[in-house]
Amino acid sequence: MLWAMKNKILLATFLTAAVCVVGCDKEKTTAQQIDQLKTETKQAAADMKDYTFAQKEEFVKAMQGQLTALNQDLDKLSAKIDSSSDAIQAEAKPKLQALRDQAAKLNQQLADDANATESTWDSVKTGTKKAYAAMAASFADARQWVSDKIKP
Repeated sequence: MLWAMKNKILLATFLTAAVCVVGCDKEKTTAQQIDQLKTETKQAAADMKDYTFAQKEEFVKAMQGQLTALNQDLDKLSAKIDSSSDAIQAEAKPKLQALRDQAAKLNQQLADDANATESTWDSVKTGTKKAYAAMAASFADARQWVSDKIKP
């Protein structure tokens, strides 16, 4: 029962972070949104520590949901870039590809999580947390870059 509550809290944290990244709160500056995202990402990473090997499936499902949300946000960011000038598109192309590469790495890490044994669980879970934190930070940087380059 306790782990179900932790999963709900973790999922709520992830969804809040995704909403923040998309920029739905126009009253906050992008810097404030990014700071909030970093705080929520750190909290989500701390919450991930509580998953035991017996809760592996729940962990993988929660992370897959977060990866799906990040990919959707990435598609929105990409669409915004596609509607900008050729120069910005050219500059953004490698940044977007790097984010997509990180998403692929996280997806592979989730496959490793699903196949983890009890003896490898802690190290695999740590790798997933690092991959997620790196992608979230890179996405926040890309969001800031787009905000600086493309004025609403």
